[in-house]
Amino acid sequence: MDIKKPLTKSSAKITVTENGPYLVTGGIPLSEETIGTDEEGSSSEWRQSKKYPLQDSYALCRCGKSKTPPYCDGSHIKTKFNGKETASHEPYSKLANRIDGPDLYLLDAPEFCAFARFCDRGDSVWEYTRDSNDPEAKKTAIAQARNCPSGRLVALEKKTNQVHDEGLEKSIVVVEDPQMDCHGPIWVRGGIPIEDADGVLYEVRNRVTLCRCGKSGNKPYCDGSHAR
Repeated sequence: MDIKKPLTKSSAKITVTENGPYLVTGGIPLSEETIGTDEEGSSSEWRQSKKYPLQDSYALCRCGKSKTPPYCDGSHIKTKFNGKETASHEPYSKLANRIDGPDLYLLDAPEFCAFARFCDRGDSVWEYTRDSNDPEAKKTAIAQARNCPSGRLVALEKKTNQVHDEGLEKSIVVVEDPQMDCHGPIWVRGGIPIEDADGVLYEVRNRVTLCRCGKSGNKPYCDGSHAR
């Protein structure tokens, strides 16, 4: 089973700078999306709210103090931001637990949780996975896992190991969370390489979320601290 996206010859890349911003190169599109909720207040859909002008390169704030978000304005220098990276370089497959359902496997690596809450809607993605012999439960579990921006959750077909994690083009999304009254993480999509401050690549994945509040205990990844 391989849930990674391969490296390409593209110049698209995100570099985590030491105690500074994320440097984005390769003309990666940047937009803003909002977590939409249903009548019960559960996360239900992604709503695009803004597109930023396309640039060959740009710097995104990760200290949470910029006056020109999502872009860096140098505030990390004034605030003496400590951006030390603490995230593991272990592959997702070694970090994730596996939940067995009749028709689906659900891989779950809680340390990547960005608190977007799509997984909690209804009976939760874990219960829907356990009931995945029911077509509607299976469909819901797959949708909830795919909506998880951080890639904490990945659904697979039990019989074939087909991964339900396809279809995202290379792009970066700034997440807004009005229900929690906060700015969410930076959602990196489509297998964009992320390089740490020492020049070492993290595992390239289809969905990850990067911290932009400066408070994560799993830097550079988001751990939901912005909403707590």
